[in-house]
Amino acid sequence: MKAFFTPLVLASLVMSADFAHASPELAKAKNCMACHATGSKLVGPSFKEIAAKHADNKDAEAYLAAKIRKGSTGVWGAIPMPPNANVNEAEAATLSKWVLSFK
Repeated sequence: MKAFFTPLVLASLVMSADFAHASPELAKAKNCMACHATGSKLVGPSFKEIAAKHADNKDAEAYLAAKIRKGSTGVWGAIPMPPNANVNEAEAATLSKWVLSFK
């Protein structure tokens, strides 16, 4: 019983950790959803628009991760994106990868 239980527990922990990091829950927790939506423009562009704009950029993940943490001005118009100080580097990388999945 013990040999069966341990791999099962480890597998469920890995799967739940992956889900929590690559999902809208992280975007909501980090306030991304206050200005962005998956398919339509709110204050900022939709995640689909962002993914489409950066589809051919091989450095898009790093570029977006930096924009998430530092903010930006003038990329999508006059409304600036403020820096998100409550997002660490690993979370920014995860969020940028998730946003780029909306191709």
